[in-house]
Amino acid sequence: MKTIVFIETNKSGSSREAIQAAERLGFFTVLLTNKRRFIDQRTEFPDVHQMILVEIFDYDQLSEKIIKLLKQGKQIKGILSFVDPFVHVAASLSEEFCPGVVSSIPIQKMEDKVLTRELLKDLSMSPRYAIYTPNHSLEGFINKINRFLPLIVKSPLSTGSKDVLLANDEYQLNRSMQYLLRKYEKEPILLEEYLTGPQYLIEALVHNGEVHIVAIIEQEITFFQRFIVTGYCLLADTDRDFYNKIYEKVSSILQAFEMKNGACHLEMRLVQGEWKLIEINPRISGGAMNQIIETAFGINLVEETIQLFLGNKPCLIKKQNKYAYAHYLTINSKGKLLKVTGKNRCSQYPGVEKVYIKPRKGQILRPPLSMGDRYGYILASSDDKEEAKRIVMKAKRELRFHLEALE
Repeated sequence: MKTIVFIETNKSGSSREAIQAAERLGFFTVLLTNKRRFIDQRTEFPDVHQMILVEIFDYDQLSEKIIKLLKQGKQIKGILSFVDPFVHVAASLSEEFCPGVVSSIPIQKMEDKVLTRELLKDLSMSPRYAIYTPNHSLEGFINKINRFLPLIVKSPLSTGSKDVLLANDEYQLNRSMQYLLRKYEKEPILLEEYLTGPQYLIEALVHNGEVHIVAIIEQEITFFQRFIVTGYCLLADTDRDFYNKIYEKVSSILQAFEMKNGACHLEMRLVQGEWKLIEINPRISGGAMNQIIETAFGINLVEETIQLFLGNKPCLIKKQNKYAYAHYLTINSKGKLLKVTGKNRCSQYPGVEKVYIKPRKGQILRPPLSMGDRYGYILASSDDKEEAKRIVMKAKRELRFHLEALE
């Protein structure tokens, strides 16, 4: 029985769509997860043929579960993850049990933001940065670094904007670092110069050393208490010079990682005509990204990533070419969700491709402190960029989250 093992998933978004793609490709799908609620909601995962509860951060336990699957007669063709921070773990297990085309070393370096900065420090795309290690004087470090304010303060292990903080002054710098030291104790803290300019997300695959830029997406970032991406606009057409410069920068970055085969997305800012790397992650972006790319180009990127990891050539030929815009939904006050109204009316607007509402009745919602506090999205497409945005924002007026205020 040809099997693909997935290390963790989210209930929706790119990671779940990867499991659905594997089932569609005819594989027996196994999910290793530490989310007991998924076990309790087992009937909601028909695309997962076998679900196993496991301590997901214990490599030996993961290895034992895979050995047990082999003893059951399953032919494991791939071990994959589309969820931070398990992409490297999955690649390491794959190297052990079903050696293929992907190396775990570049993935490990991408997952750790300190290793990434150290590796790329000599490239022009690298912003100025500093690393604080907890065994040094915090006061002395702040005195030395505060002349470079404003700064971005982050944990090297942060995902989804959870621990990416803006420090405009010395008080905020000290408070941000104290917060991360309490939360992560012995972990280092990464500080980067605060960059301004339009930000883009670049989805890329590398096959046999050849870089393929699958999509370039404009990001709209809203600062609440954290930096939250609230809009994604996939560009159907780009200026040739603009594209070539992005391709050159992305290629040089991936060459530094020595990535021969793999998937990644990069967040880059255009700062006074110069490209700067905000971060890189060794997987497709989560949430609606796979849907956005499929809506615009007809390319199912998670499916092509699976093909790549199986040693096959990914098919990245565009079946269509449209602008796609996704707007994420956030709320302004904390409360218990009573109901969401207007979804059907929103869905019926011409050009709207999908309306997704994440939370369930009774869930406590709050203003966003991370990407996980985005409560759904509206996705639309058009031959015109601004029209795609107009469709979404007009349709959005139909939606309303009804909350019971909390004292």
